[in-house]
Amino acid sequence: MTEEKKTSSMASRFRGFLPVVVDVETGGFNCQTDALLEIAAVPLKLDDEGILSPGESVRFHVAPFEGSNIEQAALEITGIDPHHPLRPALDEKDALTRIFREIRREVKETGCTRAILVGHNASFDLSFLNAAVNRTQVKRNPFHPFSTFDTATLGGVAFGQTVLARAIAAAGIDWDTKQAHSAAYDAERTADLFCLIVNQFRGIYQQSLENAKD
Repeated sequence: MTEEKKTSSMASRFRGFLPVVVDVETGGFNCQTDALLEIAAVPLKLDDEGILSPGESVRFHVAPFEGSNIEQAALEITGIDPHHPLRPALDEKDALTRIFREIRREVKETGCTRAILVGHNASFDLSFLNAAVNRTQVKRNPFHPFSTFDTATLGGVAFGQTVLARAIAAAGIDWDTKQAHSAAYDAERTADLFCLIVNQFRGIYQQSLENAKD
């Protein structure tokens, strides 16, 4: 492998971290008491030219954990009916196990050491993810326990917009309000936004590699 390809590999680009966009839909704002209802993850890919792009998304409906709280206001925003008989929901442990398995495979294939969560207001998604891990005691969580990339911050820096829909519009990415607040849709559009911003900084990153040689 040439030196050029080494510097554009995913493992080199993010210090051994694989960026994975995660979005959760929940029954409220309290990660300890409120239900996790949907989760989606989009691992990212880096080509030999250093261009970042979304990979294949993984998404699951999640059954509310026993005793969890669900605020009606949250359901009105998401449109989720958590008790619909045709809703194909998995319990938290099963959903996390399946998502983590896919992410660990991506981490291994890219030569990274672990995943890092990318999200819009990423601390919210990470808090619900970590709370679910603690409840279920699921093993081999691939995510860093507290580090994230936040597109609310990046959207503010790049476009002057911190609201996801507005940052998406400013970036020239299509946004369908009817599909918004689906974990899969929000994760996929957040992945588009993150990749676009990172790719715009590609020249700065390449210059940093040159500076490191001096």
